[in-house]
Amino acid sequence: MKKTVTSRYDVAEHLRTPEEMAAYLEACLEEASGDAAFIAKALGDIARAKGMSQVARDAGLSRESLYKALSGDRTPGFDTILKVLAALGLKLHAEAVHDPSHSQPSAPPDAATRRG
Repeated sequence: MKKTVTSRYDVAEHLRTPEEMAAYLEACLEEASGDAAFIAKALGDIARAKGMSQVARDAGLSRESLYKALSGDRTPGFDTILKVLAALGLKLHAEAVHDPSHSQPSAPPDAATRRG
């Protein structure tokens, strides 16, 4: 019987285009549930796909500090995240959450109903 050989899956090997990288980051943002280290790891996957040395240069960071920041073992500063996103050619988007459990702030009373 022939022996089955397996290898560890590396998502970085499958992120070839900017669109694939953006879709991967978007999926990770949705799954993160507030885990900043998870997002840092996802950015690390994308940086490895693009070339860690080049991303480090473009972000103005040393290669070693970039590996540490995006290892998923720690939470990098937001300034580092922004530098890495720019170096990767990606940007964040904000979207309103339409969730009934998030109540809308009440409107301020208008001048006619205020008492002085």
